[in-house]
Amino acid sequence: MKHKKGSTIFLKSVIMLLGIPVLALGLFWLPGIASRDAAAHPESSYLSYLFLLYVYALCIPYYTALYKAYRLLTNIDQHKAFSKSSVRALRTIKNCALTIVAGLVLGIATIMMMFTGKEDITGIFTLTLISIFITSTIATFAAVLHRLLQKAIDLQNENQLTV
Repeated sequence: MKHKKGSTIFLKSVIMLLGIPVLALGLFWLPGIASRDAAAHPESSYLSYLFLLYVYALCIPYYTALYKAYRLLTNIDQHKAFSKSSVRALRTIKNCALTIVAGLVLGIATIMMMFTGKEDITGIFTLTLISIFITSTIATFAAVLHRLLQKAIDLQNENQLTV
């Protein structure tokens, strides 16, 4: 059976394109904003650097999930879609997405406690809620695929034992 690699090549390039802007923003844009904010508000300059540390910590599960998605597509290219490594990749993607959701919820809760009544946080709050929705959708999708793939592998193993 001939397999077309065009769709997986497209998805691999999309994964690469998802990683590049986050890397560029984290390396070039956010440090500049943090240093300008620290210079403008010297009494709370430590918060800018804590924010950068927090964003960089959330990048770890993001890039882990991107790497596992890339590995999953590689498994599909190698006709190993129904394997334990694919199940592990989907489980890792789900756990990374849940970690990001938990980090975003913790971050927005912290911002709400620190800046209630002092600043207008509507924009930050809205962007965080959108990010939480998107990430939880990815986590749900990965969990469903994980469960389906695990059942398919179990059925495949059961059929091999009966033959």
